[in-house]
This record gives sequence, structure tokens and C-alpha cells, in this order.
Amino acid sequence: MLVPPSRPGGLRARLLSAAVLIPLVVAAIYVGGWLLVLLVALGGVLLANEWDRLCGGDGVRGSVGIVHAGVVLAAALLSGAELYGAALALAAVGTVGVTVIAMQFERRAVWPAAGVIYLALPIIAMIWLRGEPEAGRASLLWLFVLVWATDTGALAVGRTLGGPRLAPRISPNKTWSGAIAGLACAAAVGALMGWLTGAAAIALLVGLSVALSLVAQAGDLVESAVKRHYGVKDSGNLIPGHGGILDRVDGLLLAAPVMAAVALLNDGSALLWR
Repeated sequence: MLVPPSRPGGLRARLLSAAVLIPLVVAAIYVGGWLLVLLVALGGVLLANEWDRLCGGDGVRGSVGIVHAGVVLAAALLSGAELYGAALALAAVGTVGVTVIAMQFERRAVWPAAGVIYLALPIIAMIWLRGEPEAGRASLLWLFVLVWATDTGALAVGRTLGGPRLAPRISPNKTWSGAIAGLACAAAVGALMGWLTGAAAIALLVGLSVALSLVAQAGDLVESAVKRHYGVKDSGNLIPGHGGILDRVDGLLLAAPVMAAVALLNDGSALLWR
């Protein structure tokens, strides 16, 4: 993600936040099980709060935000119990419920309702991906690392080289140089993961990593478009130096369901190709 230069001390805050959060996420992915489910569930509740506030609501202090957070939390817990169909059905019902409640409070219901699917699907997808018995741990770690690599490469190169803007009307700080660098970093992650796991189809993993990087960058632009629509700069200020959680995981929120769809087409694994 390309953002304006950090305030004095901002880079230090970003590094300290990353030093705390990245090991926590990696540990949860490695252990899996209910540790991952609970971490994802907590993140989902915080994201629901940020999303509703971004859309002009009161977050979990308001009816729409409470329902949104409740649906996301329940979807995570149902997925942890391997009740994925029930989790998906709940997300659909929750979308309708948020729409009705928002309309009762004379709010535009489109974005609040879209937020239910926007958060519930990736949460279900990540828990399902980690549950794959052969390569679940490696697959989910691969997803997170390639999204991190995309963001980091885009940020570093975009700030250093600058150049033509990628989508000036949506996010004027993103550049083509940063976007291409993000793709290159994701390709490197795919090659590394293929080598570490001994996968025969390294070229396929590289191509899939690039495709997921494109999806992640599209997710970044989607969130930027919503923020621009509501006249908001950051989704929150929970993470020092980073803004809100939504600002950090917007790419992951689109990439995770796409990766899950790819895995479904390959007998449940995105990493081991049959």
C-alpha cells in the first residue's frame, strides 16, 4: 500500500507495531486450531467496528455495528467448528439483517450490508484453508507473506521511484512502479514457497502468487474507494503508525476468498497441485 510519507516517528511506530503483530499472526497460523480461530474472530470484530464507523455509523456502539460484529464473530466460531455451510448461511442472513436495520435508521444500507460479506467471506476462507490436512499451514502462511510482500514492495519502490499514478481518482499516492514492484515481490514469494515445500509446479505457484497479488492490490483500491466516498483518510487509529486494521488487511480480505476458490478447484489445496 502506498501512503503519504510518515509523520516524524511514524516509521518507528510502524516497525514496532509490525514487530509485535507479525510474530503473533505467524504463531497463530503455525499452531492453528482455536488459537487461529479466536485471533481471526477478534480481528473480525475490530474490523466490523471500523467498517461501520467508516460508513458513517457508531461502530459497535450502534445497532448496525453490533449486528455486523456479531455475525462476523459467529461465522468465525462456526468455521472453527467446521460448520462452513452454516457460517456462509449466517453471513447471507446477516447481510439482510444489516440492510433492514440500516434502513430503519435512515442510513444508506449498501455499504454497511456489503461489509458483512466483505469481512465474513475472508474469515471463513482463512479458517477453512488452515484446516486443509496436507498443506493448510503452508498455504495460509504463503497467502499472508505474499500479501505482506506486495504491500512492502509497493510501498518501498513507490516512495523511492514515484512515477505515473495508478489510480489518481481513487488513491493518488499509488503508482505503477509500486504496483509492479508488489507483483515482483509476490512472484519471489511464490518461487520461495515452491522451493521450500518441494512443489513440482513452481512456475504455477509463481503465477498464482502474481494473480493473488493483483487481487490484493485491487482490494487496497476498493477500500480506498470506500474511504474516498465517505471522505475518510484512515479507517481507524488502532495500530500505531499504520492507522486502522482495515488499512492493513484490505488486500488480504479479497485475496483470501480467491485463494479458497482456487483450493476448491484443486481438491481442497491451493499449494499441493494434483
